[in-house]
Amino acid sequence: MPSEEAVVVEMENIANNEGIEQNHQLQVSEHPSLKVKQKLRRYDSLEMESRRFSHACASKGPAMTVILQLAFQSIGIVYGDIGTSPLYVYSSTFTDGIKHNDDILGVLSLIFYTITLIPLLKYVFVVLRANDNGDGGTFALYSLICRYAKVGLIPNQQLEDTEVSNYQLELPNKREKRASKLKSKLENSHFMKLFLLFATMLGTSMVIGDGVLTPCISVLSAVGGIKQAATQITDDQIVLISVAILVGLFMVQRLGTDKVGYSFAPIICLWFTFIAGIGVYNFIKYDATVIKAINPKYIVDYFSRNKKDAWISLGGVVLAITGTEALFADVGHFTVRSIQISMCSVTYPALILAYAGQASFLRKNNDLVSETFYKSIPDPLYWPMFVIAVLAAIIASQAMISGTFSIIQQSLALGCFPRVQIVHTSTKHEGQVYIPEVNYILMIACIAITVGFKTTTKIGNAYGIAVVFVMTLTSAFLVLIMIMIWKTHILLVISYVLVIGSVELVYLSSVLYKFDQGGYLPLTLAAVLMIIMYVWNNVYRRKYYYELDHKVSPEKVREIAADTNLCRVPGLAMFYSELVQGIPPIFKHYVANVPALHSVLVFVSIKSLPISKVPMEERFLFRRVEPKDLNIFRCVARYGYTDVRNENEPFDKLLVERLKEFIAKEFWLSQMELQNDQYDEKLNVDKVDGALEASNEERLQEAIEKEIEAVEKASRAGIVHLIGENEVIASKGANIGKRILIDYAYNFLKKNLRQSDKIFDIPHKRLVKVGMTYEL
Repeated sequence: MPSEEAVVVEMENIANNEGIEQNHQLQVSEHPSLKVKQKLRRYDSLEMESRRFSHACASKGPAMTVILQLAFQSIGIVYGDIGTSPLYVYSSTFTDGIKHNDDILGVLSLIFYTITLIPLLKYVFVVLRANDNGDGGTFALYSLICRYAKVGLIPNQQLEDTEVSNYQLELPNKREKRASKLKSKLENSHFMKLFLLFATMLGTSMVIGDGVLTPCISVLSAVGGIKQAATQITDDQIVLISVAILVGLFMVQRLGTDKVGYSFAPIICLWFTFIAGIGVYNFIKYDATVIKAINPKYIVDYFSRNKKDAWISLGGVVLAITGTEALFADVGHFTVRSIQISMCSVTYPALILAYAGQASFLRKNNDLVSETFYKSIPDPLYWPMFVIAVLAAIIASQAMISGTFSIIQQSLALGCFPRVQIVHTSTKHEGQVYIPEVNYILMIACIAITVGFKTTTKIGNAYGIAVVFVMTLTSAFLVLIMIMIWKTHILLVISYVLVIGSVELVYLSSVLYKFDQGGYLPLTLAAVLMIIMYVWNNVYRRKYYYELDHKVSPEKVREIAADTNLCRVPGLAMFYSELVQGIPPIFKHYVANVPALHSVLVFVSIKSLPISKVPMEERFLFRRVEPKDLNIFRCVARYGYTDVRNENEPFDKLLVERLKEFIAKEFWLSQMELQNDQYDEKLNVDKVDGALEASNEERLQEAIEKEIEAVEKASRAGIVHLIGENEVIASKGANIGKRILIDYAYNFLKKNLRQSDKIFDIPHKRLVKVGMTYEL
């Protein structure tokens, strides 16, 4: 055991070097002779390890070889969707044929500037910077805002949370008034808090809608090309082939992004090589003058000639950037640098060449616009290109499916989605997940849409709405982050809104025009998903507030412990609850019905922080429930929304080890406080930190070992997991809306989804469920 002086010096160094805020520190001695710098701070169980982790984490990044490997993988996962857009963009844009040859230049110019502005400039160079410790998606943006401003609707914030390594935001020193003003408005407006959560849910729902529509349109477009070689094949047969391919695609999802990525990346690389090469071939053979489409004057001419028809045709042009949100949603599977490398070196050049080549072909073949892609392929390359196109279309679906898994994992961790199983599929790369329930729901939805619509025209109308909605919401969140967190110059913010924002709003107005032509589909899907998310989140918050209002007071705990009718039985009990700020009401209910407590009792609260990952060393936060001889503790187990649970070792074993470390450190600090109280006021401050006498140190060591032995003895006697199985009902006198929300909608979801014991993989032999009814 180190001397008192060594411990105090170590604590002082940590506090000075790391800049720990005063309001996060606890003074242990109030003796007037002790100066400020000698105040002892009480630290939670893993405080010192967490400081070392912070430095180790900050000093290292992925090696360039790893980045290049991930860049290669990302080609197979992220760009399948946007890469297969050349299959249907021109045919979806010119639905009524080409009326003027220069209209082709106008549309090519639109495609060029749209791809450059949205996927390249906005997402690759701006939005990817707004990742949350490496993770992207709508919820990552929301978590950044929640971390900087108190806009969360559940009051479970703790000062200690800001001590977690990944929690801190890198902010510039200069603070601007508008940032503080905006932050204050968000924090003081309940409506704005609800609106942010609503917008986040809407964005999530639209991404899931993308995950449903992408496989349908991509596979149908590719398989439909077989008609050119086999005219006897009917539309129904194409639909059946497409359905068979879709079933196979969803079946391989359980293999994980890592294996799927390495399998798909070579195929997509070959696809980009082929479409770029064919683009160059057509560019040279048919009309090299299409290069002049780089002049935006052709966009102006296109609109002046076609007016309303040109505006409506934007719903086809926007399909050139489908899957762009996957760049951001899938960044957790890869890295920012790897996606930037693959986009700039492979995807962007290949797409520009492909669209330019098709435009060259159409300049000489206006009548073939409905079959642009396959007709522009040289005859010897038709079959190889058809096979690669079908494979690429299969892979195109992977981008949004992976993004859907990632974003659902985030929403689930933040209490905005019902409990589902999260399977982490890669031991090498964090963030690669698979969700079985969602996978099967997506498969059924894709099959239903493919069989129901049969053609890509209406699916394309639906697809455009989902794509643009998500992009617009991302821009709205990004503007908040620019102003509040990045402190971006106001002129740059205005420029972003005027350029990117206006372009997206024009596209949104165009796709909404086709609402009755299939555009209702993603909005219907989003509405269903948002109802599910709203029901779950609303009752989740109501339950939390109920427990907060009815928590057991410290006086009641002491009263329960002093009850002579209550016996203590050997063993360690872990009592799970969502309440962070105290002991849940179900404890009082349990004791009233079972007048016995285990020799050691730990109240465990599983808490999700608005960050992607919490280091293992900083996961647990312990507090002792007084009086000390009760052996009752509170523990907050903190997780980020992409953290793996119970992967390396059982949760209970890890918690017991950290509890023993906490007991040792807490005991040592309390004894130092007692010793400091015994020093004479007139002693020099520098001499206060003298070494403890050998006898005192031995007694201290024995006391610590005795208490730790009590915990070990209790865990050897058996660990019991007590889970509060709360039934929720609407309170008496509640209105009809509240009754439907709680008694029917929420309870239906709860009965048909995974229970807590399955989420935490608790052995049934050591599980005890304690039932209690909450009237909300």
